[in-house]
Amino acid sequence: MYDVKSLKAEEFISNEEILETLDYAEKNKHNRQLIEEILEKAAPKKTGRGVECAGLSHREASVLLACDVPELNEKMYSLAREIKEAFYGNRIVMFAPLYLSNYCVNQCVYCPYHMQNKEIPRKKLTQDEVRNEVVALQDMGHKRLAIESGEDPVNNPIEYILECINTIYSIKHKNGAIRRVNVNIAATTVENYKKLHDAGIGTYILFQETYHKESYEKLHPAGPKHNYAYHTEAMDRAMEGGIDDVGLGVLFGLDMYKYEFAGLLMHAEHLEVVHGVGPHTISVPRVKRASDIDPDVFDNSIDDDTFAKIIACIRIAVPYTGMIISTRENEECRDRVIGLGISQISGGSRTSVGGYAGYSPEERPHDTEQFDVSDQRSLDEVVRWLIDLGYIPSFCTACYREGRTGDRFMSLCKVGQIQNCCHPNALMTLQEFLEDYASPETKVAGEKLIAQEINKVTNPKVLERAVQNLKDIKNGERDFRF
Repeated sequence: MYDVKSLKAEEFISNEEILETLDYAEKNKHNRQLIEEILEKAAPKKTGRGVECAGLSHREASVLLACDVPELNEKMYSLAREIKEAFYGNRIVMFAPLYLSNYCVNQCVYCPYHMQNKEIPRKKLTQDEVRNEVVALQDMGHKRLAIESGEDPVNNPIEYILECINTIYSIKHKNGAIRRVNVNIAATTVENYKKLHDAGIGTYILFQETYHKESYEKLHPAGPKHNYAYHTEAMDRAMEGGIDDVGLGVLFGLDMYKYEFAGLLMHAEHLEVVHGVGPHTISVPRVKRASDIDPDVFDNSIDDDTFAKIIACIRIAVPYTGMIISTRENEECRDRVIGLGISQISGGSRTSVGGYAGYSPEERPHDTEQFDVSDQRSLDEVVRWLIDLGYIPSFCTACYREGRTGDRFMSLCKVGQIQNCCHPNALMTLQEFLEDYASPETKVAGEKLIAQEINKVTNPKVLERAVQNLKDIKNGERDFRF
């Protein structure tokens, strides 16, 4: 039985409810009146508090995803762009993954880290190697990392993860510092989530991979991750452990995308109802080639058109949630979808354990990669690309360090007020990047963008302070934030 308030995985992600939702969506995919009403409901509305959006239920959003009427789909894309602009503006937050260890006891059939893979060398970073990786990332200009690790209680216990987090935060190199560490590790206990919270992490990220239980168990035939309920209920335990920023995601291509889409939104609804705050981020990875992994084996792959529509429909359904797209996708794909709702992207990424230190931007080790990186541009190249498209590459971590997380972040975001601090913060962190790391060409383009964008700050006091901070950054000072 479907119960959004239940803490049992098979009740808040009900197979029967998803199947009924897909049937409802299929029957109404040409219902123009209903679709127009759904789009009107989702449109941003100006209120006395700012701009607000109602969002959509998983059933309403599934109708939009199923719709194949071209002019209605164009309205969806237009609405997704409008919502993205209303709450996130033209800012794109930058981050990079840092792979700590590829030791893993699971047998996930889509991941090269599975324990039966004998082709891939196993590696675990020492703390000295973590330092070298972080320095290399800082020298690129990164301020925000997402640490990744396989699941292995012997080689990668929680104590190792905590030690790595402490090491990362401790490193100050030239003008570099990692100001936020997000964590993408296996489902764990409330006690361990409390430890991660106390270590000062940002967002806890865990991809469901697939919400279809039968498929999930086949895709995870052995290892701790085989337990569907324990994995699916992880975000509730994370919230109980004090982590109020959590990130969801499915691996599109493993199962039927419409099923995954509905399950993903049901999970978001569950977190909102039970904990008062939905997911901080939603990621949209697709299955990619890797060591002993052939994506063509999976017969549920989605094309770029479908991928773009999924992103637009997620943005419409959960308007306040950040959306992430990684270097799994190539430049052309990222260029196409970034305006439809994406608010965070990675740049200069390596998916190998120890993939940064000792390598030039053109070099990259492939022997321990978790997946092929499709966008292999350097961070500077990605920043310049975003600037040329009119976006502000942001290295901001102010909300996390000012305590604007969880419901405090969402309460501001839901009325469009988060931009009052996010816009100048983005410009100031971009100015830092231009001063310390950018190529001459990127610096010229970035300076021009900042000069245009600073005038969009409407609060006179904020504008005056932001202009002064930008001058101080050029004079050598760092780390200003609203």
